[in-house]
Amino acid sequence: MKRSIFIFVFAATAAALLSAQTEKLDYAALGRIRDEGLNRSQVMDHISWLSDVYGPRLTGSPAIQQASEWAMKKFAEWGLTSAHQEKWAFGKGWSLVRFSANLVEPQVQPLIGYPHEWSSGTKGDVTADVVRVQIASEADFAKYHGTLAGKIVLVQPVRAVRMLEGPIILKMTDADLAEAETTPIPAAPGGRGGGRDVGDALRTLAFRQKLQDFYVAEGVVALFDRGSDSDMAAGGSDLSWQQQHTDGGTIFPTGAGARGATAGTAVPGVTLAVEHYNRMVRVLDKGMPVKVELDIETRFYDETDKNGFNTIAEIAGGDLASEVVMLGAHFDSHPYGTGATDNGAGSAAMMEAMRILKAVGVKPRRTIRIALWGGEEQGLLGSRAYVQEHFGDPQTMQLTPEHAKLAAYFNSDNGSGRVRGVWLQGNLAVRPIFEAWIAPLRDLGVTTLGPRSVVSTDHVSFDNVGLPGFQFMVDRLEYNARTHHSNMDVYDRVQRDDMVQQATVIAVFAYNAAMRDEKLPRKALPPPQPRGRGASDQ
Repeated sequence: MKRSIFIFVFAATAAALLSAQTEKLDYAALGRIRDEGLNRSQVMDHISWLSDVYGPRLTGSPAIQQASEWAMKKFAEWGLTSAHQEKWAFGKGWSLVRFSANLVEPQVQPLIGYPHEWSSGTKGDVTADVVRVQIASEADFAKYHGTLAGKIVLVQPVRAVRMLEGPIILKMTDADLAEAETTPIPAAPGGRGGGRDVGDALRTLAFRQKLQDFYVAEGVVALFDRGSDSDMAAGGSDLSWQQQHTDGGTIFPTGAGARGATAGTAVPGVTLAVEHYNRMVRVLDKGMPVKVELDIETRFYDETDKNGFNTIAEIAGGDLASEVVMLGAHFDSHPYGTGATDNGAGSAAMMEAMRILKAVGVKPRRTIRIALWGGEEQGLLGSRAYVQEHFGDPQTMQLTPEHAKLAAYFNSDNGSGRVRGVWLQGNLAVRPIFEAWIAPLRDLGVTTLGPRSVVSTDHVSFDNVGLPGFQFMVDRLEYNARTHHSNMDVYDRVQRDDMVQQATVIAVFAYNAAMRDEKLPRKALPPPQPRGRGASDQ
């Protein structure tokens, strides 16, 4: 066994050395990029502007428009060209104007919570009795008919809150990195029972809509929930990690109102901190009254034909200027925090990579283009719209002339950890190329190329039409445990040194892709595929 491991390691090292010899790298330029990126980084200032000043950046809100205008101004200052917005249809915009919630009986307590996205408001400050409602079937509606007018409804039971245990901060160990270099065999779709029955899914959606309509008809003031039934965060799109949610005032809101024609017509919805929610359920179980003072004011923005947008700019290329290397990250966020780690961090890293390249005066052969996507949180909407407009439609696989001109797309969207490598998206032909690229970055911790295809963020839009799109492999840190889609997604949870490294590594990859003689290898074109949601649920 030891001899086999030695042979494998020797072969891998030999392959890396061979690829390093065949890939022509401009080490002088890479040295300048590293010096600028590591010693004069501005990445944290970018994140502060995006989160402290303009966050949160919900698609369709004034804040994301302001953030885009700020980004385009920075691009112009740095000398990027063609800074503009490319628009696409989204739906009604929404923003929170005011929210307060206070328990007033049995004792006074300010409540930690956040309204659902696209929630309606309460039409002023109201004080209402709180009741627990359990409607699980058609037979349950009659029990509550005529009893809920003017009430705030708790829609879930108590969830136990465990002491923190297990991994909370995730930095990839040697074992994790070794596992990342494998391709696990996926389980059969749907497990032993096969795929989920479409009829069951439709019936579930119909029942949920009937329940919402019932609450409206009964005159319910608001619906309170305490988030997911599980206190475990999903492992994400790359490794099988799981992290315990930190709770303790950190909330992970669930649900969203409609953003189409019926926007604003449902009962207001609020997710509370689980500890505050549980208290109210326990008091009600004792037969004691619970009252809450609640004020929710929200604002909707009229839908236009194209009120979603992506923010685009570029560094012009030289002899291969018609070919393009793209850097991208989703610019939008959920409204609960300020969108610092999801995904102000990725957006700022891409912006900083572009700033670095301009600051050191490199002359890329290919055009390097940055795209800051809108609507990722609602289903990769911005990147899907861009890909369909510029490269091809995955439903029909009818491709545009630009499809042949894209050299590579690189994405960042897993928080503020340092880059440990790249997910190859099943494109094994790029392995020897990336082996050469990461060789000068190993001292920064970039060591690993994972062969598997990962999902749930914007590189998938490119991969779906056969373009070489890649997601950087990063340390998750607190991303799943504390900040992902929570009220704690704020600047103070971003790790400076890791972000400095991340932006520098991205700049190196962009420059290498822009300078090599050939575009990156591609996989075979996929067959036409039905449109899936493809949402970001990492």
